[in-house]
Amino acid sequence: MKTFKDNAERTWTVQIDVAAIKRVRSLLDVDLLDAVEGRLLERLVTDPVLLCDVIYCLCKPEADAGGISDEDFGRAMAGDAVEHATTALLEELTAFFPLGRRRLLEKALAKLRDLEARALEVAEARLESPELEAEMEAALSETFGRGVMTERGRQLTATHPGSDAEVRTQALGGASSGNSPESSGSTPDR
Repeated sequence: MKTFKDNAERTWTVQIDVAAIKRVRSLLDVDLLDAVEGRLLERLVTDPVLLCDVIYCLCKPEADAGGISDEDFGRAMAGDAVEHATTALLEELTAFFPLGRRRLLEKALAKLRDLEARALEVAEARLESPELEAEMEAALSETFGRGVMTERGRQLTATHPGSDAEVRTQALGGASSGNSPESSGSTPDR
């Protein structure tokens, strides 16, 4: 049995046995035994809603005893709670299988974790690349007509297509200035 805490500080026990597998099958039409093939693992890891539904089904007797609905359970599942619940589920699922299948599942999990780590590295590298910044500058330039964004943190000067008003904005949240109307105190009453 593995445990995790949700964001409401409730501790949940994940226990996978034949009764729990049957409960997940009947409530969600998901067969946890398909995890050995790897496709279910991928679905669980990439779909946090499905993952939380499966975990709720596994914890349903505990939830029913505490009067906690699936909606209440779902409200308390986000961020680190989902990660801890995922770990509890995968470790418990691996432990359920006999040795031969357990080894297959352990290999599938290792490959999945490796792919996930590499995907995060690629995404992080992409976000830090100068090419992405150049693409974003080009997109902003297109959006704002003649606008050009210079190096990070410098001013963006743009003229909106069809408008005579020039807009100047600090790229990192500074003050804005430009051809704005005078304050209402200096405009004549209508």
